[in-house]
Amino acid sequence: MATGAAKTDTLLGERYRRLVKRMPKKEALAALQRSILVIIFHLLSDPTATFNDLGADFYTRRIDHKRRTDHLVRQLEALGHHVNLTPAA
Repeated sequence: MATGAAKTDTLLGERYRRLVKRMPKKEALAALQRSILVIIFHLLSDPTATFNDLGADFYTRRIDHKRRTDHLVRQLEALGHHVNLTPAA
């Protein structure tokens, strides 16, 4: 089930793609299996619960762009670069 979910354009598919960047494929699949089991548990334990997929862009919508920009600028300055940012057109 996790292998199939990993290939979809859903939150679970995006979660797998994020996990596989930093761990072996088998461990990422095991983590995805656990996520699926947690979803199933909550759906079975509460009869009124419904599953609403948050979408593949869930993680990108949560990014605070100013905080991320500040972090990247600090990283570049720590490497010895001078950074001047201008907004993109």
